[in-house]
Amino acid sequence: MSFDIQILSWDSARVHAQPIRRKVFIQEQSVPEELEWDDMDATATHALAFDETGKAIGYARLLPSKQLGRMAVLQQHRRKGIGTALLQALEAVARKLRYDYLYLHAQIQALPFYEQLGYRSQGAAFNEAGIPHLMMTKPLTEKHDRT
Repeated sequence: MSFDIQILSWDSARVHAQPIRRKVFIQEQSVPEELEWDDMDATATHALAFDETGKAIGYARLLPSKQLGRMAVLQQHRRKGIGTALLQALEAVARKLRYDYLYLHAQIQALPFYEQLGYRSQGAAFNEAGIPHLMMTKPLTEKHDRT
């Protein structure tokens, strides 16, 4: 399967990102709608994956706080490298911004995915939108590599 990753502002990303987030988080995972939408989208950097027909099939965002989040790939497109490509695209943006590390709140079942990409768990599990999560971090510079 071929796909293309694009880095977009919220003005450009919104029309493609909202249906993906609605399907994955609100419908599949039962995240309350009022918890899904926040004012952080306006200041975030957005990565979208598009299939060969131009349909948006995956999404993630990077906040100015160095937090990655809202990683979502439509069910029929999972396990095809799209999530990895989205993360790597946002990591490249973070490096250009000279971020020394990134962090995210990983759903427990997704830990192996993030671990294989260099993220490490920090602290105890916590609930976010009714779903168990762990904080994970990844150094982007040697200065912050504590392994």
